[in-house]
Amino acid sequence: MRKKLYRLMIELTNHKGSSRVLKRFSRSKFSRTVIPSYIKIYKLNMAEAAQDHGSYKTLHDLFTRTLKPGARMIDEHPDSVVSPVDGVFEDYGIIRSDSKIIVKNKTYSIQEMLGNDSILQKYLGGNYMILYLSPSHYHRIHSPVAGKVLQRWSLGKNSYPVNALGLKYGKEPLSKNFRIITEMRHSKGHMAIVKVGAMFVNSIEITNPGEQLQKGEEFSYFSFGSTVVLLFEKDTFELTEKAALHSEVKVGETLGYVKQAIKE
Repeated sequence: MRKKLYRLMIELTNHKGSSRVLKRFSRSKFSRTVIPSYIKIYKLNMAEAAQDHGSYKTLHDLFTRTLKPGARMIDEHPDSVVSPVDGVFEDYGIIRSDSKIIVKNKTYSIQEMLGNDSILQKYLGGNYMILYLSPSHYHRIHSPVAGKVLQRWSLGKNSYPVNALGLKYGKEPLSKNFRIITEMRHSKGHMAIVKVGAMFVNSIEITNPGEQLQKGEEFSYFSFGSTVVLLFEKDTFELTEKAALHSEVKVGETLGYVKQAIKE
């Protein structure tokens, strides 16, 4: 019963009123009372957390917890693209010439996702990758490559579920939800990191606004389970053979490799 309640509150909530109530509760001192049961129900690995579970004053503090130094190893190959999050490798494919992608038999518009036609042109014919974070995952977001941040922008208002059911039955959450996009230039091209909110509260925070990011460096976080979409230019990314759809990935693990020199 309690597990169903948490799922209702955290994974599938999108109503304005209930989401605001949840946001207030998760940041209140009263939420501390549910931390032990939340850890148990979602089987959080607190051995890797930077703090003991008793040190978190609110549920929000637990959601956005940091990890102990060395808890995640970042692949050091100069051309590797590493996972920016702990999550599930949900989908991968080609961005069609009409800017569409197909996820769970539903068509999404990359044009709508990015909201910028000039930037969109870079990614037509390229690859997309979807990484889903459940409430059980570590919620900090790290840079998948070393490179320069060219720009950041946000779009959307409401946020609908982005879990498997949300992707299949929701109102095109990847291209309509509140989202913050970070575009970067790495050694061999450009990529866009689309951070998609999962609830009306739209809790995506930028923790490092700098223009230069190192691979594996933290730069933002989600307050709740959500999704990251990675977009790559055509012929600039090759998926590693070890990658398997619906498998768990962790920050720093290799997703693939960038290739081909950047075109000036």
